Amino acid sequence: MTQHMKDLAEEIVRLQGDLDREIEARRKALGWKLKEQIGQFEHGITLEHRRLRLGLTKFFGRTSLAVVLTAPVIYSLIIPLVIVDAWVSAYQAICFRAYRIPQVKRGDYFAFDRGRLSYLNVIEGVNCAFCAYANGVVAYVREISSRTEQYWCPIKHALRISDPHRRYYEFLDYGDAEGYRARLNEFRDRLRAEPAGAEPRIPV
Repeated sequence: MTQHMKDLAEEIVRLQGDLDREIEARRKALGWKLKEQIGQFEHGITLEHRRLRLGLTKFFGRTSLAVVLTAPVIYSLIIPLVIVDAWVSAYQAICFRAYRIPQVKRGDYFAFDRGRLSYLNVIEGVNCAFCAYANGVVAYVREISSRTEQYWCPIKHALRISDPHRRYYEFLDYGDAEGYRARLNEFRDRLRAEPAGAEPRIPV
């Protein structure tokens, strides 16, 4: 890794810290805080949220026909999502154990906290739960696949990849044949040494 790449990685870490501080400031401005991993609002704000909740009659009155007609298509995705979720969980339970790779903690990728928001009606709450599950599955699968890629093929692509996973930045350069032969076991050993459920680090 070049010095410039290391400098960029350090800048990413610094910016992440800045973003975390801005998020915390925004939480305070909206009147809520995390307590035991649950978002809690001040009492007066909760009452205001309930006032802003749409009843189902008004909600459906504002819903377009296109939304009603496409809703079954959206929710039909639950079938392949559940299959992928179960299949990938079985895959890592079998293969990661065989390769001595720490398994991904599934629960780290799913958050169903939006259902507690008082300004959401039942339909909106279900919509939020569906989106949380769908995006949780995608993130969970991505982490499992990134660990698989680090184990079998830690090589960058020649083409630009849009939004690569964080492990990708440590991979070997495209065309570095000697590095691949010399360092493949190093990548595997580093993966095995990670604590279970650990976030991949950005190299510095």
